[in-house]
Amino acid sequence: MIGLQFHADKVIQALVKELPDPKWSKEFDMVYIKNIKGHLDLIFDKFRGVAWVNCNFFFKDRVINPSNESVNTSWFLNRKTVKNYRVCPENYLQKLELKRYANNTIRNYVSAFEAFINYYDGIELIAIGEQEIRFYLQELIQQNRSNSYINLAINSIKFYYEIVLGMPNRFYAIERPRKQKQLPQVLSKEEVL
Repeated sequence: MIGLQFHADKVIQALVKELPDPKWSKEFDMVYIKNIKGHLDLIFDKFRGVAWVNCNFFFKDRVINPSNESVNTSWFLNRKTVKNYRVCPENYLQKLELKRYANNTIRNYVSAFEAFINYYDGIELIAIGEQEIRFYLQELIQQNRSNSYINLAINSIKFYYEIVLGMPNRFYAIERPRKQKQLPQVLSKEEVL
């Protein structure tokens, strides 16, 4: 079965009713439909532009890019850190390796996640909630960090809680910065000629 969890919303409820034979599960407290070929695509099509569909449960062990070069984490193991510096948990790095993320992506995720956990060095990772994450992101905005860095920070945090710890939808409501749309450079008449 494919379970659908969502906050009460009339638009989403109306769209769910349009799915093939939706049923309510008292045990799991959610709507569900049969998990047959095409139903997952149907869900994506139905909610496109209306809601964000988190399907990490279906793809949590999927290799991101099987053609990536072999992962080299010696930089992580051999680096020197200052006293009381919280390093990235080993299972975080291991999951990045297993999913075959590119070396640069691993470095960026680890760096961004360590910046986050060292910001909250007095709090256990499991105890950090959505409010603390929002406060951290506001701090990054006040530091004038780029939108791409803020998105990287969000991705690295979500990766830990949703992929490493398997807590899907824990921070689903965290807003992302809008993508910056840059105007194209316009050529003058003389340049065109």
